[in-house]
Amino acid sequence: MISQETKPDVSGLLSEDRNAVETFYRAFAGKPDLLDDAVAKDWQDIPLAPGQIPGREGMKPLIAAFGVAFPDAEVSIHEIIGTPGRAAVRATISGTHQGEWFGIAPTGKSFQMPIHEFHHIADGRLTHTWHLEDWFGWLNQVGAWPASPQENA
Repeated sequence: MISQETKPDVSGLLSEDRNAVETFYRAFAGKPDLLDDAVAKDWQDIPLAPGQIPGREGMKPLIAAFGVAFPDAEVSIHEIIGTPGRAAVRATISGTHQGEWFGIAPTGKSFQMPIHEFHHIADGRLTHTWHLEDWFGWLNQVGAWPASPQENA
């Protein structure tokens, strides 16, 4: 879900492009089929997650698994800076680790993880997304990193 508590600061973005960007983030509320409205079929997600296949169909299983691992996940978009066909997004994902995620058993701990993403957009659909999430910070917040001395042995 996209947080509506505070409206993001948006500049320089066409309304059609803004709709594609916001729909993309709404998909992470356990609605992977929203990708059909937000990204091109051959959308490029850079870098791919371990085991992820390219294109929007490759992201749908990840979003479904994300929804199981973090059923209360919320994306708060703080800022979108754009020009026609381009958007930079500064956001935060928050939630509670309630299911396995990339081999980490559920911890029940909440987290807030900053994300920074850059999108190319054509015909109202994202065509490329370069993303950076603070996964080390997430591991630390849920207590999975640093590894205990026993795990290092």
